[in-house]
Amino acid sequence: EGKTELSEELVASQEQQQDMESLPVPSVQAMVAATGEADVPPRYLRPAEAVTGIVNGEGEAQIPIIDYRRLLLELDRRGEESARLHQACQEWGFFQLINHSVPDDVVEGMKANIQQFFQLPAETKKLFAQERGQLEGYGQLFVVSEDQKLDWADMLYLYTQPPESRNTKFWPDQPVNFRSTLDRYSGAVKEIADSLLATMAENLGLKQEVIADRCVGGVQSVRMNYYPPCAQADKVIGFSPHSDADLLTLVLQVNHVQGLQIKRNGSWFPVRPVEGALIVNIGDIFEVNRELNAAIC
Repeated sequence: EGKTELSEELVASQEQQQDMESLPVPSVQAMVAATGEADVPPRYLRPAEAVTGIVNGEGEAQIPIIDYRRLLLELDRRGEESARLHQACQEWGFFQLINHSVPDDVVEGMKANIQQFFQLPAETKKLFAQERGQLEGYGQLFVVSEDQKLDWADMLYLYTQPPESRNTKFWPDQPVNFRSTLDRYSGAVKEIADSLLATMAENLGLKQEVIADRCVGGVQSVRMNYYPPCAQADKVIGFSPHSDADLLTLVLQVNHVQGLQIKRNGSWFPVRPVEGALIVNIGDIFEVNRELNAAIC
């Protein structure tokens, strides 16, 4: 069984994203279906040191857990949960958010729709394929050379907020509830992201709106990743090591197949998602804003 996940990203610059494009590459899922997992083309095979360095033994990263409900109850933003959030941002840059406000039916509906989309026939998924000069659509991101190594994954990438940023020709109309469910999900996680950013700003001694004001004209995007099974899983990478060049990323684990890992103090650790939690990553743009405001202050 393949691994599926949903990443919601709050991106600070729509214009920067639109100037990029990714070269078309074959669908890994279709390739696996055609070869029965037996054949792994050379472009996907990584040097042994590149793969073995990704896993650190049998340990798991005990990343901080933040209770969103308790965070909202701390109206002055100076309570214990706010302090835990501040510590998580400073020491980890990652945390798991429990008791969040995305309704259970929306979460489960989003999971079901993503899994059903990737199970559609290849020809159906191609109807929503990326076009030249576009990042949005079904395909892969950040492929800039015919020679670079490729990730063992397929993805669907869409702009979701604000609604006027959407290019609905890339939004699948199959499954039938896909669009309406994604609309509800993206709105719900936007509220969470806005609330978290306001609390983070106050934790830094800033007014709540300071970070939001710097993101006027920004967009929210959603990346849905599918990592097909691989007969040589120890020689491929589903998602190349990276830092997120955005403000915040909220990750939803869609099924039980795990794979997310984070790097801390020079070592990689697998992460076991808490049931129902969103995994939050502090992006590079937030770090830049924090450093800029610190310099101004």
